[in-house]
Amino acid sequence: MTKPSEDEHLEFKEAKSCYDSGKLTKYCAALANEGGGKMVLGVTDKPPRQVVGSQAFSTLERTKAGLIRDLRLRIDAEEIPHPNGHVVVFHVPSRPIGQPIQYKGAYWMRAGEELVPMTPDMLKRIFNEAGPDFSAEVCPRADLSCLSPKAVAHFRQRWHRKSGNSRLEELSDEELLTNAELLCDGGVTYAALILLGAPEALNRHLAEAEVIFEYRSGEDSIRFQQRQNYREGFLLFHDDLWNKINLRNEVHQYQEGFFRHDIPTFNEVVVREAILNAVSHRDYRDAGSVFVRQFPRKLEVTSPGGFPEGITAENILRRQSPRNRRIAEAFERCGLVEKSGQGMDLMFETSIKEGKPRPDFSGTDAWQVYLTLWGEVQDTDFVLFLERVASETSETFSTSDFLLLDVVRRGDRIPKDLRDRARHLREAGVLERTGRGRGTRYLLSRRFYRLTGKKGAYTRKRGLDRGANKALLLRHIEDNASEGSPLRDLADVVLDLTRGQILGLLKELKKEGSIHVLGRNRGARWHPGPSIGDADS
Repeated sequence: MTKPSEDEHLEFKEAKSCYDSGKLTKYCAALANEGGGKMVLGVTDKPPRQVVGSQAFSTLERTKAGLIRDLRLRIDAEEIPHPNGHVVVFHVPSRPIGQPIQYKGAYWMRAGEELVPMTPDMLKRIFNEAGPDFSAEVCPRADLSCLSPKAVAHFRQRWHRKSGNSRLEELSDEELLTNAELLCDGGVTYAALILLGAPEALNRHLAEAEVIFEYRSGEDSIRFQQRQNYREGFLLFHDDLWNKINLRNEVHQYQEGFFRHDIPTFNEVVVREAILNAVSHRDYRDAGSVFVRQFPRKLEVTSPGGFPEGITAENILRRQSPRNRRIAEAFERCGLVEKSGQGMDLMFETSIKEGKPRPDFSGTDAWQVYLTLWGEVQDTDFVLFLERVASETSETFSTSDFLLLDVVRRGDRIPKDLRDRARHLREAGVLERTGRGRGTRYLLSRRFYRLTGKKGAYTRKRGLDRGANKALLLRHIEDNASEGSPLRDLADVVLDLTRGQILGLLKELKKEGSIHVLGRNRGARWHPGPSIGDADS
């Protein structure tokens, strides 16, 4: 019996007759430190894995009690019967947030086939998970003189414009920043330094709070053509940073009738959101800097610290976990972001509307978030279609709707979390469905192909109707009357249909007396004409 391969969530041990209890405890600690998993005894260590059975730990309740006592985790265990012997499975939960699991004076992790103490960088990352909001902490040696009056005035102006509260104009700088929680008990928070700090104050108190811009003329270029270090309050340089990017921002043009439309390589909204995201979510305990690297057709934004706890590239649109909440709230107050957590939605939605690839986090690891924004417009027909849909319908579309349309455009399989939006888009006349059950497919509606002058492509993608598919099957069966047609050959005739759909059409043709079948199962062959006797399909 072949078992799945070992990974960070599974550990297999043969343990036919016994197993060391101390080693079991270490492995359970390592699994907990790596997010939880299962320790399986009675399965061979090396692939292909076979069940051999295990007689270790005959008193599971006592073993469980010992694990709970030593690790302070609720570990469950069960014995699973198998013809080759019982398999013993220990179910190990994940460690608590910010708390690595210790045993015998060490925090254990796995390294290949070995158990080793966790590295300092991994321990630091875990301990930081449950730490307080760094940006809300007071910088002990900073005072109000460390903040730039120009940045404070800019913050006041933006907050006033966003809130409409005229009283903000009457407050002193200290009162204003206290109300914004950028001062706490008279002390300057790190959020205030990051957003409003004078250059000399950042150099003295938080030099890592810098953004470095580089421009390279080619992706293979080692040397940069321009570099600018911004080590001052973010509100002092965010417009200048965008202006530098925009200097080399080429425009893609496409034609719609007599009208010419422009799409910039780098959308201002998307770029600003990416930079705001890096500044508000980076780990300021890490000595690295935020980098913004511009190339002719792409922009890279890297920030120290990896994703916040619980965030991945897969769930980044569904979950929010601000690492520096005080900074995020200040951005919201002064209108740099509409609402916390919505910036990522805006980045994805805008990129799809412009016919560009989605924001790409594929280079992200535990030490940095690596975001790539691609500037090349891939499908101007799709852009035109989305614009026409927006102008012709009163329906409102969510980010999930645009993600689904992008999946269908690229011909990819629709993920489970987007399937419930397909019905809404069909009712809006944006999507169409073909087939049933497992053979269900979605395509952009007929008006997309009519709009782009690709009616033939629509017919090909939608496939033939039921009658045409039956005619194709019958023609093939008639052409191969002497030897008969097996189901595998008929599947090649109508490639877009599932096995069940093909059998349904054959059943209809048989009922009409057009074909009959000889043989059973894999030996079945379809022949033209009505059956003689009681041939069974």
